[in-house]
Amino acid sequence: MTAVVHHDPGSSARQRDRLARILLYALLVIGAVMALLPMVWMVSASLMPSGEASTYPPHFFPSRVTLDHYVDLFTRLNLGRYLLNSAFVAFVVTASSLAINSMAGYAFAKMRFRGRDRLFRTLSTGLVLPVQVAMLPLFLLLKNLGLINTYWGVIIPGLASIFGIFLVRQYALAIPDEMLDAARVDGASEFRIFWSIVVPGIVPILATLAIWTFLATWNDFMWPLIVLSDESRYTLPVALANLAGEHVQDTELMMAGSVITVVPVMLVFLFLQRYYIQGVMAGSVKG
Repeated sequence: MTAVVHHDPGSSARQRDRLARILLYALLVIGAVMALLPMVWMVSASLMPSGEASTYPPHFFPSRVTLDHYVDLFTRLNLGRYLLNSAFVAFVVTASSLAINSMAGYAFAKMRFRGRDRLFRTLSTGLVLPVQVAMLPLFLLLKNLGLINTYWGVIIPGLASIFGIFLVRQYALAIPDEMLDAARVDGASEFRIFWSIVVPGIVPILATLAIWTFLATWNDFMWPLIVLSDESRYTLPVALANLAGEHVQDTELMMAGSVITVVPVMLVFLFLQRYYIQGVMAGSVKG
């Protein structure tokens, strides 16, 4: 008598799904390790004695942990001043751009005025233009205003962005018009409506915009380099590039400077990551 073997198609499907998940997790772990490896080495190299990071074969961990390079950056090379410059510029730009972009985005989404859609379409065409195209006319404009080699010359161009207005406007479209009209009937002013109803509803996208703006401003190298000529007003990326030219062989010192540059950005992201993820997920759902 011949035995009949029955194959469970559901069991085979579950095994394939399990194998696919294992492969996906393995790829994610490998990708995470590859992404974190340079950052771990950067921190490790910043703690190495001078010259150890340039040896062959290269060392991954310091033979002796030292903080001399961080001390040199803040004492001998005055990096603390550049750090404060970057912090001032980044925080002012981020706070101001959130206020301006949120109000403009809300106006384009919910306020009713003549030519609103036509003006928004015209404004949106600026998204396709490279930033470098506007640098020369912007520089000449700031020069005529007497803002070259000032902090405001660095700050003003970042106070509003077409992308920020577009982002807030797309998110604010989901706010029900009935809620806003009901508040107007109750006698609420437009600013009260914006502050009490609109802002709480767009917090996730504001957090996303805050991270992007802070990142872009903190890491910006080209515009501060063009506008600032006084070394005491340099931002951190410009100052580090200047130090790299003078200390090109001191790898450990440059890695310490890179760590100082990266840490504030990571702290901001960790503080706002919950809202950032909410904004990204909501944006993907809204399509």
